[in-house]
Formats: sequence, structure tokens, C-alpha cells
Amino acid sequence: MKCITTATFGTRFTLLLSLLIFGLQICSADDDIHKDNIVVILDASGSMQDTFSGDRTKSKMEAAKAALQEVLAKVPDDTRIGLLVFSGANIRNEWVYPLGPKDTQKLIAAIDLPQPGGGTPLGKYIRIGANRLLGQREEQYNYGNYRLLIVTDGEATDAAKVKHYTPEILNRQIRVDVIGVDMKTDHMLAKVVDSYRKADNPGELIAAVSQILAETGDTGTDVGGEDAFEYIAPLSSEIATDLIQRLTTPPRNTAIAVKSTQATPPQTTTPRQAPTPQQPNTENRGMLWFVILLIVFSVIGFLALRNRK
Repeated sequence: MKCITTATFGTRFTLLLSLLIFGLQICSADDDIHKDNIVVILDASGSMQDTFSGDRTKSKMEAAKAALQEVLAKVPDDTRIGLLVFSGANIRNEWVYPLGPKDTQKLIAAIDLPQPGGGTPLGKYIRIGANRLLGQREEQYNYGNYRLLIVTDGEATDAAKVKHYTPEILNRQIRVDVIGVDMKTDHMLAKVVDSYRKADNPGELIAAVSQILAETGDTGTDVGGEDAFEYIAPLSSEIATDLIQRLTTPPRNTAIAVKSTQATPPQTTTPRQAPTPQQPNTENRGMLWFVILLIVFSVIGFLALRNRK
């Protein structure tokens, strides 16, 4: 039998306890915290009214709308979807479909609203979309998948903001996918984001949206308690310590800040505080701690009995 030092055992026991706590949180939490979240950022600048260079049958905006309507209607019904439009003519609200539960009929109608017009302030809007996702992730206790899908046909008029915000968004573990619609050269984000696809005709645009939204990540963190010690036994103390750090340090949900070089006007009112995520009720919390303590004492008793033998 291999000899396990007190320090090594303590590290592995802490890791086991962390795994158990996270597993119990998943089991006891409401299913809503596991929802996937997609924010589509649609370019409605003036150039989107142009037709494709190799296909004059429909405008880029018409093709983008058709692609989004066809593909988003097929994503799982429990997915939260948001549609954020920048520029455009007669757009009263940039969130034409605020991030929330998927209502296919309302979503399809919302996608029809944008009309091309104006510039391409992409940087401003990737910050708006990312901050909305970060707020939602806070409400879901860091569970679920979070992604931005950017559909655009031109370089940003605020390229400095794009360069400033994009690394911060990626560092906060939000996936960013970009589709360049009939662009002569690759978009400035092509080599920076998680995926980039070119769409030079309506068919390629539908295929690109379909491929991106078909890519989902596994967010499961459950570990069976029965075999947990066997599961982590081969780990070195260094690896176990690193796992503990990862388990107990959630992704950063702090909002993407406005570029520091920009002047900030003095505040005359008290800043509005971010909403506090809904906490589990007292009964569930008490039961959770009861189960944790029961498991801890059971493991200690088992180890003590084994040492006597």
C-alpha cells in the first residue's frame, strides 16, 4: 500500500470536498442556471443594403435576416437569445430582441425589423453585448455557455475600441464568433476570435451561421462521490492544488470598462448598483450544508476505521 503523507491527503481531501460541494450545488440548483446564452450582433450599416458581389439576387441584409431566422428557429427551445443591432435606419432600440427565453415567433419578427443605414461602430456594441452576457452569467452562478455571434460586412469605424475590448471579452471566457459578409479581405478580428468564417453569398451565410451555432460546449462538472477518492488518487499534490484553485475561482464577471483614455463625465447621482443574483432559499442552503457535513464526517470515520485495521 502506498504511503500518503498528511499534507498530500489534506490536499486531496480538500479537492474531494470541493468536487462534492460543486456537485451538490448543481444537483440542488434550479435548471435555469444551466441555460445557454447567445447574443447576435448584427451589422445594419448602410453597406448592408448592397447586394453580394457575386450574387445580385438579394441584399446582404436580406440574406443575413433569412439566415438568422432559419437557423435560430432551430436552436434548442431552452436557449436564451438576444439580438443586438448597431446603426440601421429607424431603429428605436438597439436590442431588437433582448437576451431572454427563445420565443420563435417574436424572434423571427424582431429579426425583420432592422433596415440598413449609418456606420459601423462595432467596438461599442461588442462591449454592450458582452456586458449583458456577463450579467447573465452572474445570475446563473457561472453555469451555462456564453457566446457572441457577430455578423458584419465591413471594418469597424471604431477599430481602437474593437482592439481594446476584444481581448477583455475573450479573457472573461465568452466565446466570440465572427462572420465576414462578402468582404474583400478578412475582418480585423479574423485571427483573434474563437472562429471566423467568410460568407460571399446567401448560401454560405446560412451555412456559416448553422456551423457556428451547432458548436456547443460541455458545462458538466458533476463528479460521483462513491469513486471520488479513486478518481483523484493518481493526482500529484501540485495538480490537485491547481484543480482546487480552478474550482474555487469562478470566471470574471466584472463588466468590460469603457476605454480608459476616454474622458468620464463627473457623476451627479449615485451609481446604480448591479442587481444581486437570486440566492438559493434558506431551506436548500441548510440541506446542502447538512449533506456536506454528513459526507465529511463519514469520510473521516471511514479513514479512522481503516487505520485501526
